[in-house]
Amino acid sequence: MSEVATQLRTVFVDALDLDGEVDVENLKYREIEAWDSVGHMALVAAIEDEFDVEFDTDQVIDMSSFKVAVDMVTELKAKND
Repeated sequence: MSEVATQLRTVFVDALDLDGEVDVENLKYREIEAWDSVGHMALVAAIEDEFDVEFDTDQVIDMSSFKVAVDMVTELKAKND
């Protein structure tokens, strides 16, 4: 697992208040009760804070899974470096 994925996994667990039984790496939006629209916005804010990035509206809407989030953060960090 990449460094971004490892860090992002922790953000998902904390922001969505997940327990050890959730398979974070394969998690998809609305697949669990915690990742509803309100949880989504909390997650986006937590990711932006943790990685010092800013998502545009399309990216917020398109963040449909953990894997997509990893790709987005990786791309944004590469642009910012």
